[in-house]
Amino acid sequence: MPSNANSEDIKQWSDLGIKTLIDLRSKTELEADEGLESCEVYEGFVDVKYSSVRSPREIETKEKVKKVEHREDRKERHFVSLMDERKYVVGTIKALQKRKLAKVAALSPGVIVSKRVRKKAKKVFLDRINSGGLGMVNDLILEWGSGGIKYVLEIMSDKTRHPVAFYCTAGKDRTGVLAAVILKLCGVEGEEIVNDYAISAKVYEEMNDESAMVGALKQRDLDPETFLGAPREVMEATLERIEEMGGIEAYLDRIKFGAEGREKLKNAIMQ
Repeated sequence: MPSNANSEDIKQWSDLGIKTLIDLRSKTELEADEGLESCEVYEGFVDVKYSSVRSPREIETKEKVKKVEHREDRKERHFVSLMDERKYVVGTIKALQKRKLAKVAALSPGVIVSKRVRKKAKKVFLDRINSGGLGMVNDLILEWGSGGIKYVLEIMSDKTRHPVAFYCTAGKDRTGVLAAVILKLCGVEGEEIVNDYAISAKVYEEMNDESAMVGALKQRDLDPETFLGAPREVMEATLERIEEMGGIEAYLDRIKFGAEGREKLKNAIMQ
């Protein structure tokens, strides 16, 4: 993540000539980033903010962007909250089994006045998230983060904005799903995508850092052994999920990133 960059990292960024940064973190994560404004790597970047103003389940997602005219000579930093607490909660509710959902509903009348009931209701959600693991997180990103995914793909379709770098907090879930979508569109074999994703597991083994966040959920509420990893089967399941949706072309049609945009993106990346 750029905010944690050391002098060597900053030099590498400079040598690469990065023109566009895409920050996939939520508002909660950004507020906790003390280096968000002061980090040397951000110097000279113009900030552009994206926000979804409709339910993320609706395909016709509107973009609300700061009114700034793009110039080819300008560096930009785009804030695209791919997932936030609300999307995780609503998405998890949809994924809950009916029996567990009824359990939460039964608790809800006392939620406002009882800390004990709030804690119990929260446990139902966390149990579902922990049992679903990273596979469920990636499914939520594909569905509930689709508006943000479309926005990023549109940005990356513009050759004048390259080189582009995108990132989140952990650098493997939101970043991993977005990278998988792009690589899949460009014809990269599934095994290569999985191999690339699995590299993150080695990085986390070396870091041994349980403070990382999965999306906007605080790590202390989740199972570190599950959410700090990057097992191959998680990305394999994510790619299978895309195939269940009809394949990458069908998924991108579903989120309204059409054939013309797809060709522009492939040309921008591969030529």
